[in-house]
Amino acid sequence: MKPVVWASVCALGACAPSNPCTAAAMHLQTLYAQRYVGHWVVARGDTLTLPELGDRFKLTDVILDSTRVVVGRTCHFRGTLIFRVPPDTLPVTWVGYPEQALVYGWPATLGPFAGIGASRVGDSLAGAILFDSRLGVRARPGATARFVAGRARR
Repeated sequence: MKPVVWASVCALGACAPSNPCTAAAMHLQTLYAQRYVGHWVVARGDTLTLPELGDRFKLTDVILDSTRVVVGRTCHFRGTLIFRVPPDTLPVTWVGYPEQALVYGWPATLGPFAGIGASRVGDSLAGAILFDSRLGVRARPGATARFVAGRARR
């Protein structure tokens, strides 16, 4: 095969690792994620009530692990969300960036949630539950479920 053709095939992704979690780009992603890894306990948080669903939601713990997991054609890290209302523990995935961590993976049966966006503010994790308008439930303007969490004591 000619070198030009081989370079084109590689540029289209044929030479990429079959496991996105072993790609070189994950080194940088792992560095970004380190500031968010840990068990965070919600100190202050809104209780969100959605009239369309009749459910209340109260987040109590956010656990962000550094274990990698393949999600489609990308790589995320494992995590867990723990709710007091309704009492539930959800396995999720997340990605860390310098400015924020984005938590994904909520089941559609739970409601119109896209996940959580959270940022480090000093020693705290401050964030909000994000809504997914594609799921058909419209949250009233200004509806939020913000929280501030600190690291769990060991």
